Formats: sequence, C-alpha cells, structure tokens
Amino acid sequence: MNPFWQRFKASYLLYSFRQDRTAIFSFVVLLALLVTGLLAPLIAPHDPYDPASIDIMNAELPPAWMAEDGSGFFLGTDNQGRDLLSTMIYGLRLSILIGCGAVMLQGAIGVIVGLLAGYLGGKIDAVLMRIADIQLSFPYLMVAIFISAIFQVAFGIGRYEALAVPLLVVIIGLAEWPVYARTVRASVMGEKNKEYVEAARVIGLSRWRIMFRHVLPNTMTSVLVISTIQVANAS
Repeated sequence: MNPFWQRFKASYLLYSFRQDRTAIFSFVVLLALLVTGLLAPLIAPHDPYDPASIDIMNAELPPAWMAEDGSGFFLGTDNQGRDLLSTMIYGLRLSILIGCGAVMLQGAIGVIVGLLAGYLGGKIDAVLMRIADIQLSFPYLMVAIFISAIFQVAFGIGRYEALAVPLLVVIIGLAEWPVYARTVRASVMGEKNKEYVEAARVIGLSRWRIMFRHVLPNTMTSVLVISTIQVANAS
C-alpha cells in the first residue's frame, strides 16, 4: 500500500472527520454539487447554450408543479425561454471552475509571498508587504478593467469572449492574493522561532528546505480555512 495513504488512514485528520457527522454531511453535499456541476451536459435536461433548444414561446413558464398544462420545465423558464434548472446546473459548473481556479492562483501567489516575507523578514518583508498594501488599495473594478484591457490587446476583441473564464480567474486571483499573504506571514512569524525550526537549522538543513518542508505545512490550517471562504467569494 502507498505510504502516503497509510499515513493518511492513521492520521488524526481522518479520525476527527469520521467522528464529526456535520463534516461528513457537508462533504457529501459538496461532493454531490461537484459531481452535478462537472456532469452538467449529462444531467441537465436542456442545454441553455444551444439556440436550437431554446424557444421564445416558452418564456417565463411557471414551474412544473404550478403549470396547468404539465410543463416539462421543473423550475420554469426565464424571459428568453431557457430552462432554469438546466441554467443553474450549467452555472454551477462555471462557478466551480472560476472559484477553484481563482483560489488556486491567489493561494499560490499569496502563500509564497507570505512565506518569504515572514521567514526572511527585513527588507524583503517590508517590500513584499508594501506591494500587498498597494494591491489592496486598488479597487476591485479597477483591477478588472486593467486586466481586461491587457487581454483585449494581447488576444484581440474577437477572442475576448471565448477567454472570459480564464480572464475572471486571473482577475480574482490577482485581486485577492494579499489575503493569503498577510495570513501566512503572521503564521510563519510565529513558527520560525520554535524549537523544531531551530533543530532543523542546527542539523544543517538549508533555509529553503526548512521553509517549504517544515514551516509551510504548519501554516496550512489557516490557508485551508481562508480557501473555503474565498471559493464562495470568487464564485
């Protein structure tokens, strides 16, 4: 058996998860939403992006249980005749892609910046945190307009619509990374003077190995908590 899987099975994380019914129920709901979103083309009754499946005569129909003629639209339709249930399922997939992609980008940038600033300190800390302060001072819409203009120049207006999802991921990721950087920096500053870090220095481990193999894993708890919130915000 894989050593990593063996350690995971014996970990306190898995044990505590099994003992928490709320966590198990939440995980089941999350898994169901992920599967529904990723399998949208197979689960959704209609394709809201296919003009052939949209009839303007079906606009603003009530839900199936309220329709007198037994309409086949479970949640009804919008003002363009699109099935609301199918639109929600496809929208769920899009929200998952944008939310997870943006959090991965902002987390990667913020964790590295916060780790370097907190562990190295000094001028590096001052410069990186001032960059984070400058980033936070820009309004979110200004960042969106600036990056959108760059995308239009780089890829042309014709492909701009096709690149809407990557654009949103980049905008949200670049706008929110200071949240991770500040949190990780504070955690690293509390960890770097502990005994296990001093022991790693004594036995001759390099600075980068100590940072990424010993200090960083002990700061991931706060990162995971922030990520759950940021996925909802990004979506």
